[in-house]
Parts: sequence; C-alpha cells; structure tokens
Amino acid sequence: MKRSDFVFSVGFQGVSAIVDKTAKRKYGSLSTKELAEKGLYRSAFCSALYSGDEKEIETVMEIYNSRSKTGKQTAENMKRLLGVFNVPDNITKVINI
Repeated sequence: MKRSDFVFSVGFQGVSAIVDKTAKRKYGSLSTKELAEKGLYRSAFCSALYSGDEKEIETVMEIYNSRSKTGKQTAENMKRLLGVFNVPDNITKVINI
C-alpha cells in the first residue's frame, strides 16, 4: 500500500482500501506537518504512522494539542480518537471513490 493510499483511506473492506481520491489529489503532496497544519489530523496521523517516525507522530500530536480544546492527547488516545492503529499489511487492492 502506498503512503498516499493509506493517508487518504476512509475505510477498508477485506483486502481493499477505500480511498478518497479528491483529497488524495488535492493534498497528496503535503508532508505530515503540512497536513496537520491544515487541520487534516487523521491524514497527518496516518502519514506519521506510515513513516514509522516517532518524531512525526509527536509533531502531529503537538499541533493537535495546541489547537484542541479536549486536553492533551497521547499517541494511544490519538489512535482511538482517529480510528487508526497501524498500516494494514493485507491490503492488495485500492478502490478510489
């Protein structure tokens, strides 16, 4: 699964990823930090998870926490809040909607 497919996925069905092609086209070239700065927290968090870089995860959390009124979130809280836990390894097909 490519980064842009995971970052803009809206769900999964079996071995298929359902991807928002409009968002992918519009924001696909942005970095993790740029996505977070635009308020695209789920996409930014997915990007950070995909990279596997702890520093990117911290950057997303810092930006989110600075703007959020829900209190400081941890990485585990963000995973639950955004519904993203890891990059699925069984995805073999991408469906663009």
